[in-house]
Amino acid sequence: MTSSVYDQVRKKVDCAFEDMGEHQVKNIAEPIHVYTILCAVPARHEDDEAAGPKAQGANGAKAAADKPSIAVLPFVNMSADPEQEFFADGLTEDILTQLSRFKDLFVISRNSTFTYKGRAVKAQEVARDLGVGYVVEGSVRKAGERVRVTVQLIDGAHGRHVWAERYDRNLEDIFAIQDEITAAITATLPGRVEADSHDRARNTPTDNMAAYECVLAGKVLHHRSKQKDNARAQELLERAIELDPGYAHARAWRACVLGQSWTYGWDGDPEATMHEITNELERALALDENDPDIHRILAAVNITQDNHDQALMHQKKALHLNPNYDLIVVQHGELMTWLSRPDEGVEWIKKAMQLNPYHPPRFWSHLGRAYFIGHHYEDAIEAIKQIGKPDQMHHSFLAACCAYLDDDTQAAAHTKKVLDIDPGFSVDAQMATQHYLKDADHAHHRDGLLKAGLPD
Repeated sequence: MTSSVYDQVRKKVDCAFEDMGEHQVKNIAEPIHVYTILCAVPARHEDDEAAGPKAQGANGAKAAADKPSIAVLPFVNMSADPEQEFFADGLTEDILTQLSRFKDLFVISRNSTFTYKGRAVKAQEVARDLGVGYVVEGSVRKAGERVRVTVQLIDGAHGRHVWAERYDRNLEDIFAIQDEITAAITATLPGRVEADSHDRARNTPTDNMAAYECVLAGKVLHHRSKQKDNARAQELLERAIELDPGYAHARAWRACVLGQSWTYGWDGDPEATMHEITNELERALALDENDPDIHRILAAVNITQDNHDQALMHQKKALHLNPNYDLIVVQHGELMTWLSRPDEGVEWIKKAMQLNPYHPPRFWSHLGRAYFIGHHYEDAIEAIKQIGKPDQMHHSFLAACCAYLDDDTQAAAHTKKVLDIDPGFSVDAQMATQHYLKDADHAHHRDGLLKAGLPD
């Protein structure tokens, strides 16, 4: 933390401080004096334990007890312009992403924290719901070429402010603001996470603020997973690339948006779309080989093409670059399952569920597959039954599980549901979409479907 923050908090927290001397910070001409705060992890109170599972997060975030844990709430848009919601949401996501890169932090995913958007909630309630020790709150007001960001770090157990700061800067300083917020939070949390382990010398993603704002808005729209919003996101990301052709992160997210279109069948030519995704990712990788989203999406693309070695290479790189990104973590579990390592897959998928207690239903689907390939059929059934609106693929898994458990009645019931949803369903067509490395796993899956009475 800077000397100004040190002066604010040194008498308000029961902690020791370490003087780190003067450091040069990007976009600031003069060196600043830096201190590190050293605290013990707050003890968990008996009434927290008595509160039951909810007090430990929707999935009992056990990992949160092993390292400093934090949730970043959506920053409030303080401008009168509702269009600035995109900027506020995007800034929140960027700060969250930077914090997620620290291996010594447990960071709750954006999907979970954004469920609190627009709601008047207390930091202590959020901490209990998500099972974290700390909560970050903030606001942003953007007017012309100026931006004001306020941010505060709150002790979730007691509701007290540990650190707070306000930044009044030019818009072009937004990346420096992100760096300073991240450094202050990581230096302040218990256990002394090394703030200087963050790559302070990283290149600025773009010098074009209009391109940056297009990316922020595009990502927010993409997360809605609706065809119209996804199409608008694609337009914004293409505009960002037009404004700055060297903006690697924009290219990565354009590929991600195209990937969503390809997955849901929103495009007219899937083969051409996949070719475009691959080309865009190659361009992005050439520009920045250390963007975790680029490697995450490249791993996903290689999985669909059964390039398991390439998928694993990119997946490991993505995980190294951002070990707290729930989409990367769950994809690692999915890949372990494809690689015939289902028990590892289960553990990774459960970790992703801890990172994102409000995860999408497909996490349950990944968990169900991992249990199924590991021959844990009852666990697979329990996982898949958590899906609110199961489709024919989910019912086919349930049918196969029941068949392997010799429950012919339930197997027949799920087989009927598969054919009710998709009268043209065939085992061969279903298995053509599976990406198992080993023939034995492929045969195990196929034999289960046939044993359940599904047509080949």
